[in-house]
Amino acid sequence: MSTPLQVEIAAAAARWVVEEGLEYGPAKSRAARELGAARRSAWPDNSLVEQAVRDYIAVFCPDSQAQELAALRALASQWMERLAAFRPHLTGAVWHGTATRWSDIYLQLFCDDPKSAELALIDQGVRFQPSAVNGFQGEAVDALSLSCHCPGLGESVGIHLMIHDHGDLRGALQPDRQGRRPRGDLKALRALMDPQISVKHETL
Repeated sequence: MSTPLQVEIAAAAARWVVEEGLEYGPAKSRAARELGAARRSAWPDNSLVEQAVRDYIAVFCPDSQAQELAALRALASQWMERLAAFRPHLTGAVWHGTATRWSDIYLQLFCDDPKSAELALIDQGVRFQPSAVNGFQGEAVDALSLSCHCPGLGESVGIHLMIHDHGDLRGALQPDRQGRRPRGDLKALRALMDPQISVKHETL
């Protein structure tokens, strides 16, 4: 059960996530410093922060956030079409429905050859910055970061491609601790973008 301090930190962190686009970790750290909660053990978990983010959006920016989310999902779908050969799956705030104009797009690619996606971007003349991030089991995986103009927002958005082995795809589709799908393919994303889809699907 969450403590009052954890709830307070989560609420403060949510403001930084929504208004400045901070990731949950830095947002919690900043909120904890503001509230004098130095011990990391006092911090809320990500699920509590995510709920606080949803609450903040519902109160302060429901209409503008919905428009921004739609623009980011439209851009994500374009890149998923472009990278269809690499089995792209959308994850993060754009998938879960909490993204704002400050949010980046995170796509996970499942490749037979880990260098194939990188070579495809080079062939298409796409400039990117390579790095390494933690994979599903904490192992290092390649990441390719780029910037792309988002027509719906009228500004550039960061897009991050995480490169996983094809064999990781089956395990990656397992529900998370909240029983939600942590990522989705293009078909699943298009279902979320369909205005006839029930709002409950935003919690997938």
